[in-house]
Amino acid sequence: MIKSLIFYFLLILLLTSKLFAQGNYGGGVDDQNLHFGFSFQYVNSEYKIQKTAHWRAPFFEDGKQVTDSVTSIRSIANPGFGIGFVSDLYITPNLDLRFTPSLVFADRIIDYQYKDGATIDQAGVQSPDGFTRRTVQSTMAELPLSIKLKSDRRNNFRAYLLAGAKYGIDIGSKSKTDDKGEIAINKFLKNSKGILSYEIGIGFDLYFEYFKLTPEIKLSNSVNSIIKRDDTPYANPIEKLFLRNFVFSLYFE
Repeated sequence: MIKSLIFYFLLILLLTSKLFAQGNYGGGVDDQNLHFGFSFQYVNSEYKIQKTAHWRAPFFEDGKQVTDSVTSIRSIANPGFGIGFVSDLYITPNLDLRFTPSLVFADRIIDYQYKDGATIDQAGVQSPDGFTRRTVQSTMAELPLSIKLKSDRRNNFRAYLLAGAKYGIDIGSKSKTDDKGEIAINKFLKNSKGILSYEIGIGFDLYFEYFKLTPEIKLSNSVNSIIKRDDTPYANPIEKLFLRNFVFSLYFE
């Protein structure tokens, strides 16, 4: 999937090669100290898992063994999407400050494999054969703030590097992790509601007659572990859990 996005990213550049022969397009967007726009995002989310020293141990509840020993824990990359806005503040001819709030829908998946091959389904989620799947359903309100380091504009093309941080708030976490009264084996894997991440990226500004189109690739990683401690077979084997996102965005300014 990521290779396909990179292919389309390069294709956009090829299809817009005529821009280099055009006039000073862009709708005057770079002449403003502060300008705005909107964005569409493809998001690919996965976890970086750090296991405990005794992660293979079976899980016991009320003195009774509930699961067999664990043989593997894996994170499955899962696609999502986002929509948002962009506000861009001019600092110097080669430096901007960008604030790009967005609403992102991207679930996160972990598969557990037990020695006996047990499959324990989560409500509304079907596990693959031989695995127990836990899905964290997420609707994030993300607030990224970043520095955009721009090259000089060449006709109607400009490249840039991006670095910054974002704070995300899961606005649907309470309703999607309500498992009170459930036995441990049927509980959810839970994440922190607030997540702080750092981001790096690369993009290109393409100037059309009345607007600027910006394809951008960005990687983000949570600063701290986001697992919410709970006495369940799903949280106990994990020491730390970090969230990684690959984001392909199209900005219209």
